[in-house]
Amino acid sequence: MEVLSIALVAIGAIIALIFGIQLIIVAFQTSVLWGLGYLFVPFVALIFLIMHWSDAKKPFLRSLIAIPFYVVGIILAPASAQY
Repeated sequence: MEVLSIALVAIGAIIALIFGIQLIIVAFQTSVLWGLGYLFVPFVALIFLIMHWSDAKKPFLRSLIAIPFYVVGIILAPASAQY
């Protein structure tokens, strides 16, 4: 179970990383300032998502696919730690 837990969390992290990079690319395609702000200024990513929802919708919603992998992986982790 421990290996499955680690694998699920790793899969979730890979999914989140891929679509996070896609969001950064969308921000830089909009403007260099949006891209730099997205990377370095707190809450600019949230403002970018709200203001440019039509462009950022697909990668953002696809990044949410990682959540079930994280949740199941974390739920399985304590069960394997007991043995």
